Amino acid sequence: MDTRAAELASKLAEEHALALFEYGYLAARLGDAELRDELASLARAVREPIYGHGVFIRGLIEFSSFCTNDCLYCGLRASNAACERYRLEPEQILACTEQGYSLGFRTFVLQSGEDPQYSDERLCAIVSAIKGAHPDCAVTLSVGERTRESYRLLREAGVDRYLLRHETADPAHYARLHPASMSWDRRMRCLYDLRDLGYAVGCGFMVGSPYQTPAALARDLAFIQEFRPEMCGIGPFVPHHATPFADRPSGTLEQTLGLLSIIRLIHPFVLLPATTALATIDPCGRELGMEAGANVAMPNLSPAGVRTRYALYDGKACTGDEAAECRRDLDRSLESFGYRVVIDRGDPRGVTRGQA
Repeated sequence: MDTRAAELASKLAEEHALALFEYGYLAARLGDAELRDELASLARAVREPIYGHGVFIRGLIEFSSFCTNDCLYCGLRASNAACERYRLEPEQILACTEQGYSLGFRTFVLQSGEDPQYSDERLCAIVSAIKGAHPDCAVTLSVGERTRESYRLLREAGVDRYLLRHETADPAHYARLHPASMSWDRRMRCLYDLRDLGYAVGCGFMVGSPYQTPAALARDLAFIQEFRPEMCGIGPFVPHHATPFADRPSGTLEQTLGLLSIIRLIHPFVLLPATTALATIDPCGRELGMEAGANVAMPNLSPAGVRTRYALYDGKACTGDEAAECRRDLDRSLESFGYRVVIDRGDPRGVTRGQA
């Protein structure tokens, strides 16, 4: 193992911060298996006094595949005429949460493309209904960029957390992943609006996206260090056949695991999912993510008939199994690696903002 990289890993574990050039040095060396193993060992040592071997579960409900954006990497992009679009009615969303609650889920993540059919009024009504039925649950939204006033109304309706991947902390890189109509400055403004309004905020990025460099990754890690999100979602880039990046290679399992460990060391209390994309590129991706420092899993509670239609990328790891069977499989697979599902809201330790 590179001696300097080992020194930086130890420094990060002790101080939870590095300089930009130091993050770049580590990011460029994640192909080294010994370094990744050391980072993972340090990440587990940091996580376990806080969260033990518990894994928080979030019930994911993908309620609309319509999107007005045209991101170059996403299968839901507006110009993909072959995408099978769907919308769930409020009653269907609520039925998913009822089933999830009976299976032990105490956080629900409502995710969609940027779909104008879901107005503030409509979303607020859905959130209010969920919170009214289950006041002991947390509701997370992941519905993209909205106005500050929209975020304020949704917060008042009871939304606890909001996931909005920053995608990249490098504006030039952002411009190569998105059409000119999308703005890195606007994305950042949304994240800071959410923070100001009292949400528990999640950001994140793709690993191995086109044009990504170690320098760009260093900026991502420095941003996470500065912003200190309550949640951070990262996963490998996986191409979709109907996008301009169809022929680009996927991000790697190894680099993703190394970055999960680094993020845990930056922010010991962070809620860190092992994402579906990780399970897409490796059958044991979720469990390996836990070994690298993750502590959240997000099983899909969407109706089985629509899961394959929320096609962000090709080969998405999803199953037609009923939610109860998915939950049993999750328990078994995590237990085989020494982890256990925790039945509660899964708030981050040491955080009071909105009781994330």
